[in-house]
Amino acid sequence: MFARMKEDVMSVFDRDPAARNALEVIFCYPGLHAIWMHRIAHWFWTHELFFLGRFTSQVSRFITGIEIHPGAKIGRKFFIDHGMGVVIGETAEIGDNVTMYHGVTLGGVTWDKVKRHPTIGDNVVIGSGAKVLGPFTVGANSKIGSNSVVVKEVPPNSSVVGIPGRVVMSEEKQPEKPDLQHGNMPDPEAKAIACLFDQIRDLDKRFHALASEHEELKRKVGA
Repeated sequence: MFARMKEDVMSVFDRDPAARNALEVIFCYPGLHAIWMHRIAHWFWTHELFFLGRFTSQVSRFITGIEIHPGAKIGRKFFIDHGMGVVIGETAEIGDNVTMYHGVTLGGVTWDKVKRHPTIGDNVVIGSGAKVLGPFTVGANSKIGSNSVVVKEVPPNSSVVGIPGRVVMSEEKQPEKPDLQHGNMPDPEAKAIACLFDQIRDLDKRFHALASEHEELKRKVGA
């Protein structure tokens, strides 16, 4: 248990340059408190002590501002930065090394008692205010931009932005190690704009080539 808690603390240092020492992380990071309390709530839930699970979850929500249903399944090194307003539903499943920012919702789109919340793959980064709604999978190593609304499957190694969310970048190769430092966070919109500029430059080159050919033909006809 203590080894797992130490791993949680170290994952904060890996992904938040503002973290100065272990004491500060242990006492001043609500995302860490929410994860630790969720493990207790989840233990109650899996042992069919449903009221204790929900009660522990509600206490955690009151203390941290983060609502995680005790039925949700969460992997190792899960990091919630800032955290206020995060909501994670009952049938959500979260892989290892996932990073999530404030205001994120992993929600459902049906009232039926079925799998209705998303499955988040390993190494996924979900930006602040994003909404991921439905029982689909967000592939490993993907990034979801801030305030995006994702309602369908996301392939691995993709970047998603917009309402509704659309894939703007998709990498074939899996990165060796995701860079999750604040200064190096991926910017899917910037990448999409860069792609548009590349296309514009390509079209501009083709236009000038055609214009040159046209002028050459005019000279030949005039001669």
